[in-house]
Amino acid sequence: MTQHLAAPSTGTSDEAAGHRTGWWQDAVIYQVYPRSFADGNGDGMGDLAGVRGRLPYLKELGVDAVWLSPFYASPQADAGYDVADYRAIDPMFGSLLDADALIRDAHDLGLRIIVDLVPNHSSDQHEWFKRALAEGPGSALRDRYHFRPGKGATGELPPNDWESIFGGPAWTRTVNPDGTPGEWYLHLFAPEQPDFNWEHPAVADEFRSILRFWLDMGVDGFRVDVAHGLVKAEGLPDLGTHDQLKLLGNDVMPFFDQDGVHEIYRSWRVILDEYPGDRIAVAEAWTPTVERTANYVRPDEMHQAFNFQYLATAWDAAALREVIDTSLDAMRPVGAPTTWVLSNHDVTRHATRFANPAGLGTQIRTPGDRELGLRRARAASLLMLALPGSAYVYQGEELGLPDVTDLPDEARQDPSFFRADGQDGFRDGCRVPIPWTREGSSYGFGAGGSWLPQPTGWGELSVEAQTGTAGSTLELYRAAIAARRAHPGLGAGADVRWLDAPAGLLSFARPGFVCTVNTTGAPVRIPVQGTVLLSSAPVETDGDTVELPADTTVWWTV
Repeated sequence: MTQHLAAPSTGTSDEAAGHRTGWWQDAVIYQVYPRSFADGNGDGMGDLAGVRGRLPYLKELGVDAVWLSPFYASPQADAGYDVADYRAIDPMFGSLLDADALIRDAHDLGLRIIVDLVPNHSSDQHEWFKRALAEGPGSALRDRYHFRPGKGATGELPPNDWESIFGGPAWTRTVNPDGTPGEWYLHLFAPEQPDFNWEHPAVADEFRSILRFWLDMGVDGFRVDVAHGLVKAEGLPDLGTHDQLKLLGNDVMPFFDQDGVHEIYRSWRVILDEYPGDRIAVAEAWTPTVERTANYVRPDEMHQAFNFQYLATAWDAAALREVIDTSLDAMRPVGAPTTWVLSNHDVTRHATRFANPAGLGTQIRTPGDRELGLRRARAASLLMLALPGSAYVYQGEELGLPDVTDLPDEARQDPSFFRADGQDGFRDGCRVPIPWTREGSSYGFGAGGSWLPQPTGWGELSVEAQTGTAGSTLELYRAAIAARRAHPGLGAGADVRWLDAPAGLLSFARPGFVCTVNTTGAPVRIPVQGTVLLSSAPVETDGDTVELPADTTVWWTV
């Protein structure tokens, strides 16, 4: 397999001004969840061949890059986020040759490829961990994870009070080779996902090697899973409270967002900068504030970080304006682009979140008002694509897909669904395979059905049904991404200029452009802002005024 490099960068640098510029500054990046995108071999499970066959669709959609969720060799205890071999493709998705062909084809189409990297934990089937268990206490390999003796008279209690994100204690007790109860190991997620000990030099060395392996394969960057979790507080201190999930995102935890993670990412940046073509790293970092998120994208660390504060914001003009200002203000001093995202594989799709009352969180079990949710989702998407920086699109949101909230329990596969008191285990609803055609057993997903059941009527939301259909959500996305690329006032930047607007409305200007958003449930008449470029719902001007429909976004050229 020969090395091939990413397409040359079109970005420039302005180091004297303290700013970094490159393709990622204004990129629209499309997340592919390989299990659910397209099935190339007809076994009911999406794969790399399926993704490769649909790359022309993504090119036509107009996105700049494709982020692939994990496809590594894995027992699939957490849908591939439990990695057994970071340099191998799981047979369910194909082979390294399939990955190589996909990367080459993407580059030929002008698309960049970002792959998921999972450095916080491995699978319990990783060779290191299997040997650590087999060799028993005292094994040098145990130092590469967090093995500890238990508390209590016979070590029967966990080493500390940390709780798993998926529910229950964050520790599992081992059995010694002779059958006696042994030490405990740390897993912030499922027991099948033991956390690495990043204080051990072999762990750092291994991941630098993994980075180079995939960079040599030609990937253009990495989305770093649980980027905030690698370093744990010295001594692994007790947190002193239960219901720890309620604290996440509100404070720095002894196992999340420790300052030591930044040394790791500075070392990774050196490697990325050795390669041509502007290779990037993107942090999945859940932090208490966007200011702490900005620490991950300082000039010598990563290039982007997901803006989860924006994703979690309700459909409310005042709340949206506040998070937009806070996000731009936080990223400006470090010269990094602000990112915007509405959906991903871990949260309820925004077409369903916005269909429900505000305040229910990002995992919702009820379908809500489908018509309302779609109207707001379309408006929210245009708002997101008008903001300065980079935007992330989760597969199927361009079709206006809702979450599937009525999956039967026996069909669910989210590991947190089967564990008490963990995060809501309803992530399967946003992972149902997307529809490509009106008809067929899996609506064009593949010839062998679908690993999660698709709803009746899914075909009417398909790519086939929406392509060329005036007013469809797919055509709205295509038009918006094309306009974003063509209009000089859209894309990269660090500022918006807010304009006066009635309560419940947002209005901001960028060079030669105005975006107006009505987040209320009623039409509002406002002055015409220019020439309508695009709108999420039909609008008609009446001389110098226009009636902005409920839950509608309008783009204007001025």
